[in-house]
Amino acid sequence: MPILRPMNAPAPQAPIGVFDSGIGGLSVLRALQAELPHERFVYLADTGHAPYGERGDAFVIARSHAIAAWLRRAQGIKALVVACNTATAAAVHALRQRHPALIVVGVEPALKPAVAVTRTGRIGVMATRGTLASAKFAQLLQSLQGQAAFALQACDGLADAIEQAAAPGPGAEDKQNALKIEALCARYTSAMGPFGTQTGALDTLVLGCTHYVFAQEVLRRLVGPDVQLVETGAPVARHTRRRLAQAGLLAPDDAPGALRLFSTGDPARLHAAAVRWLQAGVDAAEAVALPTGDSPGCVSPSLGPGPA
Repeated sequence: MPILRPMNAPAPQAPIGVFDSGIGGLSVLRALQAELPHERFVYLADTGHAPYGERGDAFVIARSHAIAAWLRRAQGIKALVVACNTATAAAVHALRQRHPALIVVGVEPALKPAVAVTRTGRIGVMATRGTLASAKFAQLLQSLQGQAAFALQACDGLADAIEQAAAPGPGAEDKQNALKIEALCARYTSAMGPFGTQTGALDTLVLGCTHYVFAQEVLRRLVGPDVQLVETGAPVARHTRRRLAQAGLLAPDDAPGALRLFSTGDPARLHAAAVRWLQAGVDAAEAVALPTGDSPGCVSPSLGPGPA
């Protein structure tokens, strides 16, 4: 029996909106593209207002509403993936309430998958201060009480350092950025306690911010080859596929797939990061101005009514 969609519902050919405070959500987008190669994606990096992890909930909620409204109005999205742990924790419930007809998928630190793979029962969690302080994270942690011991670490400055390293610069600047990321990772992993497979050690590390996926090589060197690094991209992509299939909104199997990139900051930085981490042909990113709020005036007139 065919799935019946309400009148004015988006078509399967409509794009999927993905947003983050910056380039970290590209790690989720990469998994989405691998899982859903026939889909059109619109990625928005809110780098003009980053980082979210060290902002208050009210600010993050306002930004999330403005972005969701623009993606619906100007891009005609059929689903929204909030590819940011901080924005998910602060705003995903409000987004679902305001857009009840829209598929809204959030991300959360992968504590449940980590519990499934730990052998020592001790798990490190790296996340932003905003994520760790959120009610949503507290509920997640409470739901796993007694199943493992978690060492929680707020990683101030790490997402921003990864953001700054996204685009190649002069050699000295690149080296300075790399050294800063390494120093921050070393400080935060050391603060959590010993890593390893011996009794009492942390044998699993949750990357609780989408930016941290792009520091995996550094973290691997610091915690050792036997520690499992757990992130959320692939589970989120599989869940998005299930939601689209249930709604009859999967793109046709012969659709070519596409990607448009937008940034509220420097579009060249986003483009450089996408070229580096998506490992595929990527068109230039476009600039967009989205003032806080979601009135029609928030759409930059230079972008026109929507995608071609």
